Amino acid sequence: MATAKTSPKTAGKGVPLKGSLAEATARALRPHDLLEQDLPASLAAQVNSAVDAVLLRYQQDWVADDSDLKVAEKSRRVGLTWAEASDNVLIAAKSRQGGGMNVYYIGYNMDMAIEYIEACAMWARVFNQVAEEVEEGEEVFKDGDDEKSIKTYTIRFASGFRIVALSSRPANLRGKQGVVVIDEAAFHGALDELLKAALALLIWGGKVRVISTHDGDQNPFNELVNEIRSGARKGSVHRITFKEAVEQGLFGRVCMRKGVAWDIDAQAKWTVSVYAFYGQAAEEELDVVPSQGSGAWLTSALVEQRMYGAPVLRYTCPKGFEQEPDQVRWTAVQEWLDLEVGPLLAELPQDLQSVFGQDFGRSGDLTVMVPAQIEQNLRRRIPFLLELRNMPHKQQDQVAKYVIKRLPRFVKAAVDARGNGNAVSEFLAQEFGYSRVELIMATEGWYRTNMPPLKQAFEDDAIAVPRDKDVLSDLRAIKMIKGVARVPERSTGKDGGQRHGDAGIAIALMYYASRHPGSEMAWTPMPKSSRGFDTVAHGDDDDLTLSEPEAW
Repeated sequence: MATAKTSPKTAGKGVPLKGSLAEATARALRPHDLLEQDLPASLAAQVNSAVDAVLLRYQQDWVADDSDLKVAEKSRRVGLTWAEASDNVLIAAKSRQGGGMNVYYIGYNMDMAIEYIEACAMWARVFNQVAEEVEEGEEVFKDGDDEKSIKTYTIRFASGFRIVALSSRPANLRGKQGVVVIDEAAFHGALDELLKAALALLIWGGKVRVISTHDGDQNPFNELVNEIRSGARKGSVHRITFKEAVEQGLFGRVCMRKGVAWDIDAQAKWTVSVYAFYGQAAEEELDVVPSQGSGAWLTSALVEQRMYGAPVLRYTCPKGFEQEPDQVRWTAVQEWLDLEVGPLLAELPQDLQSVFGQDFGRSGDLTVMVPAQIEQNLRRRIPFLLELRNMPHKQQDQVAKYVIKRLPRFVKAAVDARGNGNAVSEFLAQEFGYSRVELIMATEGWYRTNMPPLKQAFEDDAIAVPRDKDVLSDLRAIKMIKGVARVPERSTGKDGGQRHGDAGIAIALMYYASRHPGSEMAWTPMPKSSRGFDTVAHGDDDDLTLSEPEAW
């Protein structure tokens, strides 16, 4: 309902009026008192002109936004979920013809669900909407053959629609339709999957509201915010900082709730005390600036700065390919190499030294091969990157040898020799020499020693990588775990297959190889007058012409 505007005698923001009108409107915040009192109709115009709305301006802006997808990046405890609850009650109370629908609230624990459903119950009473008492029960959410029973709190309206507050994250929202509210989204596990499920409801006229404080710049919530801001995804973003909320009356509402008078000095002291409470976390928790966090090792901004338009070539072998005759497999892969890879190798500068890194995968993870050249300014430039999925060992050996033999002035390869990768790495070492092909058994000690130089290369603009979403994802998958940068979890790539930071590790191996070069494998021209012969005819001194224009 309403709170009184500032009186001329007590100018300031968020100040409750003293007097009969202020007292009457202040009671509006107590829903039971509001329903029991009956203000004369003659006071309607006076009330409307003399009081502010119950919702503060940023809350009003949020509720007024009817976008199918809207996202709020906000400070702690600014009452946005409370405002969202008011809108949800009005939506659930409408008829189908009036735009009514179900509302599903998803917090990450039971306390959030209870707090939200209590706010909805309060608003239902304030709006005088016919609703049943809050029901406590369970709802089953299916995910394939698995079923998950989640504790729920439900309010049913006369319209036939309901508000359902879930006490934990569902595996999916299959079969549901309506408004989905994801609260404190940044702190949900597997937020990517939850967002996919929620956004699917937009197809049939549903709406999605995502509300959260930040939890690091690498969090999927911050990604969603940036996607909308960049225009990559349709939707709207609201940004609400603590200071903005205070300026728009937040402390006045705190005073009203406590039953104390508003004072500008008290507001200033209160604001300082809140910032002191959050300390170094205040920038993220109150000022809505995502920290470089979540254990992320490289920021997406830094990686993107080092990306350029080099291609990523992907080859996925069909199921059962390993059972084909050797010649069939060899021919199929060779045709791809000659058509796609060969031309890229032919374009490489012949005067630059080349290195090679490889992370091995067979039927599960990818094999990623990363050739690179060391430029005059010592920048390692990756001209292209190869991703091989479900490729037999022999064909991986075929591809690696094809690439390395055509790399100008090849000096070093570092290849993953763990598990099944040991066989392919041994084949390469036997072909090119163990001094040029190093078999890497990556341990925590290896990561501790060799990952910091790679990060320094990104910071110093000493590396250039292909501009590709999966490459970015793999590099960002590297986390700080107990002080060591390594890859902790799996993800899904562009081709739908699982990834495990494969490109990130292959790039790390390439950079290691560039820092530990072996002897150069190449040829250099030799003078025609070798062995002391000058091949110039003069007098009786007739040298034998030697057919030695060049040599290995």
